Amino acid sequence: MTQLLKKNIALAALSATGLAAALFATPSFAAAPMAKSPAPGYFRMMLGDFEVTAISDGTLDLPVNTILQGIKPAAVDKVLAKSYLKSPLETSVNVFLINTGGKLVLIDTGAGGLLGSTLGNFLVNLKASGYQPEQIDEVYLTHMHGDHVGGLTIAGQAVFPNATVRAQQRESDFWLSKANMEKAGADTKSFFQGAMSSLQPYVAAGKYAPFDGDVELAPGIRTYAGQGHTPGHVSYAIESRGQKLVLIGDLIHVAAVQLEQPAVTIGFDSDAKVARAERKQAFAAAAKGGYLLGAAHLQFPGLGHVRAAGKGYQWIPVNYTQMR
Repeated sequence: MTQLLKKNIALAALSATGLAAALFATPSFAAAPMAKSPAPGYFRMMLGDFEVTAISDGTLDLPVNTILQGIKPAAVDKVLAKSYLKSPLETSVNVFLINTGGKLVLIDTGAGGLLGSTLGNFLVNLKASGYQPEQIDEVYLTHMHGDHVGGLTIAGQAVFPNATVRAQQRESDFWLSKANMEKAGADTKSFFQGAMSSLQPYVAAGKYAPFDGDVELAPGIRTYAGQGHTPGHVSYAIESRGQKLVLIGDLIHVAAVQLEQPAVTIGFDSDAKVARAERKQAFAAAAKGGYLLGAAHLQFPGLGHVRAAGKGYQWIPVNYTQMR
């Protein structure tokens, strides 16, 4: 190769390098700001002929290593670590909307403004899911803790003006009793106040109708007693065309711990012994029957199956679906 040819090749290489540098040296624009929020919080699936929409009200950090009972805090930390979790645990608050084709039924309502800024997102996410609060025909409550009833009202006004609200009679008698509130400790009075203020517009409008026992509230939707967490806590069984979903409310709070060790209870339970028995029965029946469970505080959307695993259970979340 002649010296001239070598020189020309070298110049060409330098020229190409310079061109590339020029191309890639174009000044970049400022980085896009982080959105810092997830997509609208709803998940939808079909259950036979029924449409089920899980709607997020947000999350709440819970010091689960101190409020779980029947297990030492260090043991809780160890179990959580196996799932790459730690305390305080960011805990979901889930609400479920059932469209039967004839009725639009809401199971629980989220916290509204009762429990801080990380909750109270239900209404925004309901609208994002394609529904409006005026369309809700009935609201069924699993129980009357604030994170389940607070979404019933805004500034003292009913959020669901056309809906009838229903809860178990025992739950109603307990939480709507001024006598019970006066006897309650200072740390519990707010639970009574939240229930009373949330239900008041519906009671005043004649749109509150408690039920007693295990009954069918709407075609395909039946109640099952599940006391222990509260005096009148209930589960709701949803069935259509041979498919079944049981919404168990607060029978479980911390999947990583209470599935592996169903005997573990939580400080929010009014009767830990009964709550423990109800949880064990619910898990055993679901594992045997192979039907879906939905829970208010399992990781959103809180829908899945349980499978027996040794002395405990394994949680199998629902598969993502585009409802084809």
